[in-house]
Amino acid sequence: MLRTILDWFGFGPDGHSTQGPGGHGHKHGRDDGDHGHTHGVIDATIATTAEGINAIKWSFVILAATAIMQLVVVYLSASVALLADTIHNLGDATTAIPLWIAFVLARRPATKVFNYGLGRVEDLAGIAIVLIILFSAIVAGYESIDHLVNPRPVAHLGWLIGAGVVGFVGNEIVAVLRIRTGRRINSAALIADGYHARTDGLTSLAVVVGAIGVWMGFPLADPIIGLLITVAIFGIVWQSARSVVTRLLDGIEPGTLDEIQQAAAHVKGIDRVVDAKARWIGHKLHVQVTIALDEGIFLATANTIADQLRHELQDHLPALAEASILFASSVEGSGHHHAPDPVPVSTKLANGLLQIVDTPDGERMRLRVSRHAEGLIASVNIERSGGRTEILDLHPVGDDHHLLQSRIAPEEPHEFSARLRLAAGAEREEIAFAMTEPAGHHH
Repeated sequence: MLRTILDWFGFGPDGHSTQGPGGHGHKHGRDDGDHGHTHGVIDATIATTAEGINAIKWSFVILAATAIMQLVVVYLSASVALLADTIHNLGDATTAIPLWIAFVLARRPATKVFNYGLGRVEDLAGIAIVLIILFSAIVAGYESIDHLVNPRPVAHLGWLIGAGVVGFVGNEIVAVLRIRTGRRINSAALIADGYHARTDGLTSLAVVVGAIGVWMGFPLADPIIGLLITVAIFGIVWQSARSVVTRLLDGIEPGTLDEIQQAAAHVKGIDRVVDAKARWIGHKLHVQVTIALDEGIFLATANTIADQLRHELQDHLPALAEASILFASSVEGSGHHHAPDPVPVSTKLANGLLQIVDTPDGERMRLRVSRHAEGLIASVNIERSGGRTEILDLHPVGDDHHLLQSRIAPEEPHEFSARLRLAAGAEREEIAFAMTEPAGHHH
């Protein structure tokens, strides 16, 4: 019995499952317990599917009809508890209107002025919704306190009880609609909305309890119930305001960055995620990921890895609208701003980049190659003053033959003429080059 009740309210083993038919089993970025019902924020898993949009439309119709019927009884009975519940249901219904207007505007294409489109209008709509709910809570609270201080007779108790039942039934229909649709489209947010509506039904039953209290000779039961419902509305104001302000300040759910890390872990060739950022623009998620790759790979291979990462990100984050992939050095101690500019190398024996870099052991001469002949041997001959030649042999770093590095630091100053000598079997090549230190860093 207890298990059935818990499942009915969404606390059972299947309460918030998003692994419906066709689900791929990935854990998505908002599975961190932040799926609660939030006025003023359009959830991507709802807004991007026809079924989700239809569920919201029908929820609006049912709750609006419920609130209108209750409003008639409020006028007849003068019940402040029913007034608070009606405001609650009316708020649930009417907040969909500014969100829907914002959603329509957000679908307009980007322009030269609004490069990211008009997705931010959804955040503005969220602020308006929070203010509407706050105003309704203040009105309900004022009326409840006024009825406590100045008790007034509550009439038509039978109609009042009926209106409470209607409120419960309306919310339960919406709950079933949202939960079933949410499970079909794997929307945890819509499922959570469904359980929220189910809980709202209890506030309508509270109106029935207040009416029974009045019938039993306790007239203050009605304003007391009104105050309790007002407290529930203020709770919604707080939760919704927190979510809307978080979005406005480019805040995201903590699980989103975990999802980015998991997506990168599925792509072969990524050494590590150097940095990851994400933000919501309306109901769309924009992500920027900086990844470290083996710097010896071809550009085409790097682009392929980036495309694979975008695919994985889309799989892990269904709300993803855009993913910007940046590349960073995969090796500790890359070039630094005091060093001369790198020298491109493009010969028959090798393609790559020659530069002076910082390493944990100090400065080193390094040649990164994306293509090289088998058995490549390299050295740098630096012309020093007095006719002396400084020779730096370049050796593979570990087992990486795409990374050749000197075992000692090049002498100061780092401004010189030199020759890069390459050999592979009987083939020999020699490239003349010069390195110049940046302005202000001459020794």
